[in-house]
Amino acid sequence: MRPPERPVAVLGAGAWGTTLAWMLAREGNDVRLWARRPVLAADLAQGRENRDYLPGVRLPETIAVTADLAEALHAAPVAIVAIPSHGLRRIASDAASYIEEECLVICATKGLEVDTGRRMSEVLQETLGHRRARLVALSGPNLSGEIAAGMPAVSVAASAAPEAAVAAQALLSNSLFRVYTNPDIIGVEFCGAMKNVIALGAGISDGLGYGANAKAALLTRGMAEIRRLGLRHGAREATFSGIAGIGDLIATCSSPLSRNWTVGYRIGRGESPGEVKASMRHVAEGIATAAAARGQAQATGVETPITDGVYRVLYEGSAPADEVRTLMARRWRAEED
Repeated sequence: MRPPERPVAVLGAGAWGTTLAWMLAREGNDVRLWARRPVLAADLAQGRENRDYLPGVRLPETIAVTADLAEALHAAPVAIVAIPSHGLRRIASDAASYIEEECLVICATKGLEVDTGRRMSEVLQETLGHRRARLVALSGPNLSGEIAAGMPAVSVAASAAPEAAVAAQALLSNSLFRVYTNPDIIGVEFCGAMKNVIALGAGISDGLGYGANAKAALLTRGMAEIRRLGLRHGAREATFSGIAGIGDLIATCSSPLSRNWTVGYRIGRGESPGEVKASMRHVAEGIATAAAARGQAQATGVETPITDGVYRVLYEGSAPADEVRTLMARRWRAEED
């Protein structure tokens, strides 16, 4: 794709936002990277390295860093949103008046809003108003550390507007990052959010010392939960067996680069959820999503026993081994139930 004549705005200077900004700049785009904290913005602008979230990666000079939303979004043809889910509504509300009506908005945040259960694109639709027509969700097995190290990866640009998905695909695709389009933004976002909850469970399983049998069971039954809840909200069946579904689930549940797997692993090894959260600089989206997904499941009558167990470990002090026993003692049933 020919780079946009005006800079691409990337909102969020965490690991993923910084990686996307770096990737776009490497492909010849001018980029404005917005950091919430002025101190971080100044450090990135001067040192050209995100030492907190993406150490060892040099930021090209074509990335301008700012803590000013108006400056970041001024006349930008594309805005990529990579803000943690708990802050998305507030920051999107602040940014709404600076985003042009025809701007392509790409949501790279994975999660569900805790208070409302909304998907991230729904939060953006509510806060950005008339800009909802060109809204895309970006999701897939995209561990930022691997991408920044030059390893190949694939992703999905999902939108109800085919033109918007194709535009995002054209902008983001390169020789090491292949982007597919998908019209099922509901399914893609449910997969992207809930796989983090299952990854917490996978980390707990590994931390407890369980083997490949347990991991395989957790991933397959976890995907059954994601599928049930996604279908209840209007997702398409095929999405769950695709890149944003099983592909992202495998990566997030298997790699030490996954924040959610790492949190679960530490809990499985005996640390309390409070201790783990207090020691973290990065956001593990599955912690908040476990509460939101459990609420969604209860409201719609969908069974999510793994999600429920992860929730009880995180929020009610339940012992991981007790939750395993609870799962194994559930009533016998047919697999397709």
